[in-house]
Amino acid sequence: MVFPPQFLDELRARIGLADLIGRRVKLTRKGREHIGLCPFHNERSPSFSVSEEKGFFHCFGCGAHGDIIGFVMRTENLSFPEAVQRLADEAGVPVPEMTPEERQTAQRQASLLQVMEEACVYFEQSLKSPAGHAGLRYLKERGLDDATIANFRLGFAPDNRSGIKTKLMGETITEAQLIEGGLLIKPDDPSRRNQSSYDRFRGRVTFPITDRRGRVIAFGARTLGDNQPKYLNSPDTPLFHKGQVLYGLANAWPASRDENRVVVAEGYMDVIALVRAGIKAAVAPLGTALTESQITLLWRMTPEPVLCFDGDNAGVRAANRAAERALPMLKPGHSLRFVTLPTGEDPDTLIESQGVGAMEALLQDARALDRVIWDMETADQTFDSPERLAGLEYRLEQRARAIADDKVQFQYLDAFRGRVRDLKYQSRQAKFGGPNAQNRRGRPLPKQRGGFGNQRYDPTPAMPPVPLPAPEALIRRHEQGLLAALINHWALMDEFAETLGTLDFFDPDLDKLRQEILLLYGSTPDLDSDAVYTHLQEAGFAAQMQAILAPDALTHAGFARAEAESAAVRLGIAEMVDGLREQGWRAELVEAERAYAENPTEENWSRLQECMVTAHHQNQINREKDYPDSVTGSAPQKRRAKAVVKSPPKR
Repeated sequence: MVFPPQFLDELRARIGLADLIGRRVKLTRKGREHIGLCPFHNERSPSFSVSEEKGFFHCFGCGAHGDIIGFVMRTENLSFPEAVQRLADEAGVPVPEMTPEERQTAQRQASLLQVMEEACVYFEQSLKSPAGHAGLRYLKERGLDDATIANFRLGFAPDNRSGIKTKLMGETITEAQLIEGGLLIKPDDPSRRNQSSYDRFRGRVTFPITDRRGRVIAFGARTLGDNQPKYLNSPDTPLFHKGQVLYGLANAWPASRDENRVVVAEGYMDVIALVRAGIKAAVAPLGTALTESQITLLWRMTPEPVLCFDGDNAGVRAANRAAERALPMLKPGHSLRFVTLPTGEDPDTLIESQGVGAMEALLQDARALDRVIWDMETADQTFDSPERLAGLEYRLEQRARAIADDKVQFQYLDAFRGRVRDLKYQSRQAKFGGPNAQNRRGRPLPKQRGGFGNQRYDPTPAMPPVPLPAPEALIRRHEQGLLAALINHWALMDEFAETLGTLDFFDPDLDKLRQEILLLYGSTPDLDSDAVYTHLQEAGFAAQMQAILAPDALTHAGFARAEAESAAVRLGIAEMVDGLREQGWRAELVEAERAYAENPTEENWSRLQECMVTAHHQNQINREKDYPDSVTGSAPQKRRAKAVVKSPPKR
């Protein structure tokens, strides 16, 4: 539905942004803005900013950004039209009339929602009646008490072909609505054309499936005997699309913020068992493998959902399918983690026999997705020849290449190649020296280690020579030049805003200016440089502006001048960004070296190895920029590159 801009502006004007957000977030006034702890991710220091003047909120930690409508959508799990209606009701503003088509669709869905609610009540009542005695006995035998049954609105569909049809059909509910909602089946076989419709769910315990707002949109049902299928779900309807919904979503969504996680189990009873044990952020797919839409939905709740599978062959296959489906979708900070339960156990039986502590321990030790892919390719295999190792490396590379995001793809390639190297040295250890075997540098050969969840280390790490970090003045000059270029060439913010948001400035005053520039761009991107300059001065950054735009400052950053050509400005900005990032990884490497020298633990060695890999990768990039022929260049160049790679770690 499309709303007139004037109507939306009136809503924003009538309801104070800080007042609305302040009901959920403790805000502290700071200058002309309010700050507080972000409601969309866990943090200890406030990075959530609310600007009443500009009409938007922004989190510098997780990137959440939006206006008053967006905040209501995020916090109350509403669609855009629903959020607008919610704010309009609060403001006492009538919502503009919908088109006849929109009104007809809305009425149809509202009517169908009422039908599904009536059906849920019917199933609940049937469970408590004599006809539902068998269903109630089954639930009690599974350990569910009356409170749990009521909380999840469990019910029973009597073994009757016309039970719900007789109960619900009348003046307000038609047979067509019951068919459309998936509650009745109308035979479409021409030979049975004259046969009347009949109940879909018969002789089964029912589990209502709700949308994010808790409205019943479908049902799952379990047989009490040996009838097949064991579980039966509603078909797709105007309200329900099986691959886009998760069981338990309405309760799990708010709980995910408190627990900072989401646990994905295999079935209805697993979700109920987890919630009863205090793991409230629990959901389940609806009888099918996890879909792309469901993964996206999970990522809206938490960046790394934990998938919990039974320890049998079916559970392993389900985990592998989920890993393969998620792989192309991965993006920085978003993945899946996996728990495999002991053979013969599911969450219900495990919690009952060993307590919730055993379940929590498994969740804490969940495997990273890269480890699952590694196990898929190495299970029940031996790698005792170069050809087998090459085959493994090829398959893993094909897996990694399926990832669309370049940064994540690079990290997977690096992790897999490191593990293959470890596997090679393991093979050598088994062949030549037993537990005390050493590599060619005299170091003990490594044990096989996990991926990012259990960091590996490289027995022959790349250790480039690392000079000390640049002086503070040079870092500040890079920061000044970058900001000056973007202020004088505001149109380039479309290209570099995201990059600017990922940087960490050394100078605190310049970092405040950086944040103000991002806020300004988020609210009013279509400005010219003069307007930007005026706004920043009025916002209290006159001194910083004078410093970065002074002639002597621009002497070292000629590309940032207002009259510079766009191509030169782009190149200059890119060089400033590279310079700032280089200072970052160099400083991290120096600190990692210091920590390992003072305390040579395995954890500090793993951290140092990561920094060395990053440093070597960056040095390779820089060499290719400065000396493009070095990749296939002269022998001295190749020897120099080889020497860098073989440099030992500093101790």
